[in-house]
Amino acid sequence: MAEAVYLLCALTSTFCAMLQIRSYRRQRTRLLLWSSACFVGLAINNVMLFVDLVVVQDLDLSVLRTASALAAIALLLVGLIWESK
Repeated sequence: MAEAVYLLCALTSTFCAMLQIRSYRRQRTRLLLWSSACFVGLAINNVMLFVDLVVVQDLDLSVLRTASALAAIALLLVGLIWESK
């Protein structure tokens, strides 16, 4: 059951990232660009979570997962600070 939840989370976050990118391509708002980059990073994080816990169980990807989540949140934080000026 946990495998299905991990897969659904990965698919949902990937779909949200695609919707964000599509919205950015239409409106060309820089804040949408930053949030799209964040969602892509979070989607990568969720896909790596699925790969780490379901597909390749003998390999530990926790450091890479944490790094991708940190990079995604940092991108959004930089974008929010940059756009508030």
